Amino acid sequence: MKNRNFSKRPLLFRFVNSAWNNTYFLGTRIKLEKDDLIRRAKRHTGLNDLGKDFWDEPVDRMLKSINEEANLHPVGRFITRERLVSLISIRLRAEYYFKKYPEILEQELYPAWIIVGLQRTGTTKLHRLLAVDPIHRVIPSWEVINPMPLGLDFNPASDYTDRKRLKIAKTSVQAVKLMSPGFFAIHPIDAMQPEEDILLLDVSFLSTTTEAMMNVPSYAAWLEQTDQSPAYEYAVKLLKFMQWVKPVRRWVLKTPHHLEFPYLIAKYFSEVKFIWPHRNIYESVPSYLSMLTYNYLMFSDDVDEKRIAEHWVRKTGYMLEQALNYRLRDHNKQFVDIYYKDLVSDSMHELNRIYSMDGGINDSLALKFRKHEEEHPHQKHGVHHYSLEDFGLTETDIDRHTTRYQAFIREHYGRK
Repeated sequence: MKNRNFSKRPLLFRFVNSAWNNTYFLGTRIKLEKDDLIRRAKRHTGLNDLGKDFWDEPVDRMLKSINEEANLHPVGRFITRERLVSLISIRLRAEYYFKKYPEILEQELYPAWIIVGLQRTGTTKLHRLLAVDPIHRVIPSWEVINPMPLGLDFNPASDYTDRKRLKIAKTSVQAVKLMSPGFFAIHPIDAMQPEEDILLLDVSFLSTTTEAMMNVPSYAAWLEQTDQSPAYEYAVKLLKFMQWVKPVRRWVLKTPHHLEFPYLIAKYFSEVKFIWPHRNIYESVPSYLSMLTYNYLMFSDDVDEKRIAEHWVRKTGYMLEQALNYRLRDHNKQFVDIYYKDLVSDSMHELNRIYSMDGGINDSLALKFRKHEEEHPHQKHGVHHYSLEDFGLTETDIDRHTTRYQAFIREHYGRK
């Protein structure tokens, strides 16, 4: 491997892991067991009802895979426990608020523009640009980490920006900086900027988030063959709560995960337009594999770049196939395509193409977009270096799983 920056973790992070690991004989190894996690969440929230549609099997499958396959280091086990307890707590608080305010679930979901490009194709840049439009409802990082208020006395009329939730998000950002400072050159995290809505699917324990953080092949294989309807159905409930708290006109959501499930978006959402950014696949794939490697190292010392590449190159091809199958089955009019290099070189041109769906961009909004671009220049947080060779890959390895997609791009853009 050429790029050994993956292994350069801060001294403090390595010291804490080493010291903690050396105390395991004293019983300090964190348990990751379903009953214990649920008990902690119930004690933390003071609530007991997870809802009639809570499904145990995804939790059981995930935990079995984590405990048997992921080989987490001590800090990784701690982060995982806290994350899973938080997800269960969100579910408990959601059920409380759905009962307290039944009108929440009686709403129609807003129309949505959903960004569905592969990772590392400009999806974050585009998402944050579209968030500038005041008619758009996005989910800032602080809110998607905790979509439900932490307390039971929330006032939707005055408490949208919850200081406690914002503090948690800012602490999370600082923790990532401490554990993996190089990560920000790949994906800058900001508590106030919009983040991926895949975290709403996590609340049902049915999403690819876990396999993007650690080695869980048995859970990933089970997930790919499992109906994701419960996750999408519950995510819509959470979106209804958030639009009840802060109503506007249209959702703008983003996660590559949706490439695999456009038919579920169509089933559970109302009016939808898909915005699909594209990039040379030989660039986007190694860029994402680099990001994944940084992710994995925050959870485990047993990180094999070739193993990550083998799993995710195939997975990437599978996601693209699912998206193309849906699109080419008479759904082409639902999609708008954006090319990464065009977005980076002339974002206003690409935004005008998107807004042709909605009457165009007025002068005031154009000014907002330009100001955002000035304040958030490309590569603001540093240059991200990566290559296929870092992962023992060649273009032929990528072609094996993406031939149909590449042909589709050539047809649309005359480029790879």
